Amino acid sequence: MTKLGILFSSVVASIMRLFPWKFNYYLARGLAFLWYDFFKIRKDVILANIEKALPGLSPERKDEIARNSMVTLCRGFFDVMKIPYLTDEWIDKNVVYEGLENIDQVKKLDSGAFFLCLHLGSGDLAAALVSRKIKPVTLISKRFKNRFLDSFWFGLRERSQTKFINAHGKNNAFEILSALKKKQGVAFVLDQFMGKPFGVESQFFGITTGTAYGLALFWKKTQKPVYPLYTFWDEQHKFHICIDPPVDLTADLDETNEVITNKFNRILEGIIRKHPDHWMWVHKRWKTFE
Repeated sequence: MTKLGILFSSVVASIMRLFPWKFNYYLARGLAFLWYDFFKIRKDVILANIEKALPGLSPERKDEIARNSMVTLCRGFFDVMKIPYLTDEWIDKNVVYEGLENIDQVKKLDSGAFFLCLHLGSGDLAAALVSRKIKPVTLISKRFKNRFLDSFWFGLRERSQTKFINAHGKNNAFEILSALKKKQGVAFVLDQFMGKPFGVESQFFGITTGTAYGLALFWKKTQKPVYPLYTFWDEQHKFHICIDPPVDLTADLDETNEVITNKFNRILEGIIRKHPDHWMWVHKRWKTFE
């Protein structure tokens, strides 16, 4: 990473710490307005995606989901800038934990585990908080080709207890197994399109597309529990961290990666249906698998 990018990330974080967390929401609303209403970047993609996944909604409701989704996406960007200065006092006042029995299970695990994740809410903030309060998290993530952007972004993300594995790194398989051996939670984000050779043909909201099969592959190899993990901000600006019961895969050991990946997709669909205003609809999820 470049020193300039790291320095810039430190300066930005130092400035952002001067403002209250709610300020992130207002910044996000402004940026989302420019994105969706002024420049209309991928506005057609966002509305088309909502229609594909949730057909039959009124134009008003689709527009509401689209706008809220962009605010959530932009807020997540600003939330990352707060990660270096998280405090226990802020966490105690503003974080709500859902699925306490599952969280207690994860805390007591004397082994590694998997987290099934998606772009819903502020994912990087969630990873930082889970690492700090529940179980150390290693997140599989793409890197930027631009060295300055990469060092700036990861300079912020890595100023927490969260570890990162390059999704396209040559040694990522060994790093994943090493993280599990260290009893960490390895987070796979599966809601984006993935073609060959790292994806399998699958269905998402009943539409054929491609999904990364890495989680299915590593579950079959290790049989560590898979916990769905997602987050959202409520209307009172409280941050909810939700951990659902582990996915029941007891009968799936001999199934194909495609079958297991589709099972994960059904779970992600259920989460999105519960919180459509918080998912990243701007992504071109339904590309042709090839």
